[in-house]
Amino acid sequence: MKTYVIVVTYNGVHWLEKCFGSLVNTNTPLKILAIDNASTDGTPEQIKKQFPQVELIETGANLGFGKANNIGLIKAMENSADYVFLLNQDAWVEPDTIEKLIEVNQNRPEFGILSPIHMNGQGTALDINFAFCIRPSGCPNLISDIITKNLNAVYETRYVNAAAWLLSNKCLTKVGGFDPIFPHYGEDDDYLNRTLYHGLKIGIVPHTRIYHDRVCKPFNQFELDQKRLLISNIVQLKAYPNSFKFNVLMLIKDQIDLLTSLLLLRETGKFNARLKALIKTLLMINRIKKAKEYFSNEYTIILPPENNDPLP
Repeated sequence: MKTYVIVVTYNGVHWLEKCFGSLVNTNTPLKILAIDNASTDGTPEQIKKQFPQVELIETGANLGFGKANNIGLIKAMENSADYVFLLNQDAWVEPDTIEKLIEVNQNRPEFGILSPIHMNGQGTALDINFAFCIRPSGCPNLISDIITKNLNAVYETRYVNAAAWLLSNKCLTKVGGFDPIFPHYGEDDDYLNRTLYHGLKIGIVPHTRIYHDRVCKPFNQFELDQKRLLISNIVQLKAYPNSFKFNVLMLIKDQIDLLTSLLLLRETGKFNARLKALIKTLLMINRIKKAKEYFSNEYTIILPPENNDPLP
């Protein structure tokens, strides 16, 4: 069995020892790829020095999360990988994390993506974004089964962030890679939507975990971030299996409702950010439509060259 691990790095020297140190000490033989997005803090040099067993690919530019991962995904698929495990540079695994994920997938091949429990960097609590993923409305029964100590091997969900994903060969063959229209954020939402569209499930495996050392921004900052709002709009426009025309109409309706509310509440900053994001979205409408059509097909690792640039 051939398992690849892909870690996209960008100025991540602070986490290298924990991240790659955990990977080289797993119970599972791994082919580890580090895709470096033009770090300036000595990350590539430190990987070469401290982890010579890791294959380092230096992109020479900051390609973002999705496009950098695609480089590794193409390499893994060209080498007939059975599984690919994606791990954030600021995260690390336990020795049996990947082993347990693979074991579950071999018993439940209908799951295209499996993810462990995500703890914070100190291991003292759930990662704050992951806690949102396992709420009862999104991941039924997991919380109650944890409390009653009656856990199943895997729990179906519709969303889990891409800090730690095990992708099966079946998933990669059907779904392909990330849409490079997303520079950072949104690419995981889009990939999960496409996974479900292609008839595969997404699961959380509660008997294993990773540790994710990050600080999350408050939601009110998201509401002022034009790029994040733009990305959210594009995810909605690319939603499957709805038609693109339907998605456009729903987006416009939703945004007009939100803008009206913000105007009435005199939330000028949020109103301006959302309005500008909507205008940018509509200016990109043809490009987004082409991306949705292209990624409706199976095994689409990258977009054609003319559509391969990320968001402005």
